[in-house]
Formats: sequence, structure tokens, C-alpha cells
Amino acid sequence: MKKLLSVALALVLALSVMSGFAWAEDYSDYTIRIYSNSNSTERVTWLLNAAKKAGFSISIDDNSVISGDTAAIQAANENKDGDLIFGLNETRWSQLVNGTYENLKVMDWTPAWADEVGEYKYDGKAYGIVIQNVLMLYRNDEFGTKGEELHFDHWADIVNCGYTWYRQGKVGGTTNANINSSMLYAFTDPESVAGGISIDGWKTLWAYCAGGVFTGDSYGFAPLNRGDVQVSTFYSSSLFGMIDVAADSSEHPVKGAPDPENWALVDIADGTYYIAEYLGILDREGRTEKETEAVKAFAEWFGSADVQAAWADEFDSFPCNQVAASVIYGDDIPVIYQIKNFALNKVEGTDMTYAEYVAAHSSQWTNIMTNLGFYWADASTPAEPDWENLDWATLTQKK
Repeated sequence: MKKLLSVALALVLALSVMSGFAWAEDYSDYTIRIYSNSNSTERVTWLLNAAKKAGFSISIDDNSVISGDTAAIQAANENKDGDLIFGLNETRWSQLVNGTYENLKVMDWTPAWADEVGEYKYDGKAYGIVIQNVLMLYRNDEFGTKGEELHFDHWADIVNCGYTWYRQGKVGGTTNANINSSMLYAFTDPESVAGGISIDGWKTLWAYCAGGVFTGDSYGFAPLNRGDVQVSTFYSSSLFGMIDVAADSSEHPVKGAPDPENWALVDIADGTYYIAEYLGILDREGRTEKETEAVKAFAEWFGSADVQAAWADEFDSFPCNQVAASVIYGDDIPVIYQIKNFALNKVEGTDMTYAEYVAAHSSQWTNIMTNLGFYWADASTPAEPDWENLDWATLTQKK
């Protein structure tokens, strides 16, 4: 995100704190315990300072203590001391709202800004704060398609694209999981014993691994930037920041915005898999009414348009809050956030959105990929499974 409004937003936040945005009551007597996977050191430091100025006392671990959505939700469930959770994604939130976790219950709560987040909400429970998606990118210069435009029906069409592509080297990780969810979208089959995905889907994902290039990089931007591959995947929230410094790590870097520079988004008819990070209040045992009031006040503050605009500008993210988004972008929404979102499409034969379908099957998918040895981290390709003679009842369980 281009930080065109950083100074103005900082002034807005400062003025809002001084003019009553810090709330009529000082809630700093109660320390609000927060769990999140959106907890880089920079984010935690920013939030601690901003909350203090607004009259709140908060406690939140950075990612040296808790790293990733799995760790965040497990720590909250085990410690039973949380007041609030933000971050995660639809997969985790659908589990959280539906009571999957033994010690976690989301309180009934509707913030004043509930109507500002559009479709990104679990009404009366949790509300969106940040939108992200996964992207398929390609170079269109001499290190890529040499001007040819790429158009796919589905993400999985990459296996027949005729170009070299990057694939990740491990099963785990939020971004990797979202890429897999995108690859498997076209193969949902509620009747399939293979985790609700057709056998053709697993064959295609195997082909994605077998035909892809793994260079040891954590994510797909670096190999694309070096010219090692022609097509790759990445996540939206850091893309423009990576492009800004692309020349630092490549003699042939990707440059600037998609048009008219040397890269583009693959045009995929299905769209892409969006995740929204949400904010919800936990029903913490033993918390007094006044303490609960403090937690609600903080949630109101953090999800408000002013604070979300400042957060988005500071950390190069896209806010769910439409008022905040208009402050940052006006009518100039980046193309990476204008792609169709299939995460909220209904899966045929079910009453679930695709995000809910992923939540229902994600552990089975992880087990299948782990048991069959997907995403090997070297150049050797294992023998392809005998797809017609697999014991899916065993493969969908932990190894």
C-alpha cells in the first residue's frame, strides 16, 4: 500500500484520542488479555502504544511467543484467560463461533460499526477487520511469458499452463493452506471419502507439487523476482511492499504496479480465496461487568474506522471497514482486492460456504498431504501414489 496518508492518519488518530476518542471513561484499571496471530513485534508495539493513549491497558504476546493461528487459538483454549481474539481467518472463526474449542465461547456483541464491514461478519459474534487473499502472479517480460497473457478457469489450471511455476516446500502454514484451498476449490465433492475432494483433485495437487519448482524460499515472490520461475503465488498484504524493495535482491526485479510494468495477475475465472481476519470478545469466566465493559469498549475502539485506517496504513493491509478503506484508497481500490471472492460461495450439495467447507475438512486435507508426502523439500520427486487403491479412511487420520 502506498502510504499517501500516513501523516494525516497519524494526526486523525492523535486528535481523536484527545477529543474523546479515548472514551469518556478510563479503562486502564483492567488489563485486557488479547490473543492474535497478527502479532509481529511492530504490530504489538503499535497497538500497545495506541491503546494506552486511548485509555486502555492490554496484554498481547508477539510472534516470538505465539506464532501463527494454530498456536494463537490453542494458547487461548489452554490458558482460559483471554478477553478478546483478533486475526485468524474464516476457517478458524467458523470453528470458534460454532464451539469447536472446549474452553472458548464467543460473546454476543454488535459494535457500532457493524454495518461498515459488509459481508465480513458473523452477526452478533465477530466482525471483520482485515481482508487478505492469495494471488497468482506471472512475469510478462523476457523472464516470463514474453507478453502472453495468462487466463485460467481454475487455480489448478497452473499444472497445464506451459510455464515454470513455484510451489511451496511444506504442508503447514496459513498462506500455504490458503493456496491449497484455492487449488482444491474446483474439486469439491461432498460425497468423496477423500476428505470431500475428488480423486482428480488430489491427482492435480500432486501434479502441482511434482511439476513445480521449489527454491527453498518461504514464499513465492522471491523466486519470481529473481526470474527463477515464470508463474508464482503470494499473499496480498505484503505484495506492494515487496515490490518497493525488489531491486535489493535481484538483478532483474519485478517493477511497479501491474500495468504497465513487467508482471501481472493471472486472470482466473473462479476468482481467489479471500480470508478476513475477525475480532470477537470471549466470555471469560470470572470477569466482572465493569471489566467486560472495558473489553467491549476496546473492541469498539480497535475496529472503528479511524483506528482501522491507521492500522491499514501502518501495516500495508486492506481494512474490512469500508469507511476506513475509503479513507486509505478513495475510489482507487488496488486491483489485487478487486478479484472475485470464492471463499463465501456456497458449495454445491451443502449449506456451507467454501470457507466453512475448508474449516470442516482442513484437518483431513492436512492429514492426506502429510500421509502421502506432498510438498517434499528437495528436488527429488517421490513415486506417485496408486490413486485407485488408497485407504482414504486411514489417510484422512493423523499419521
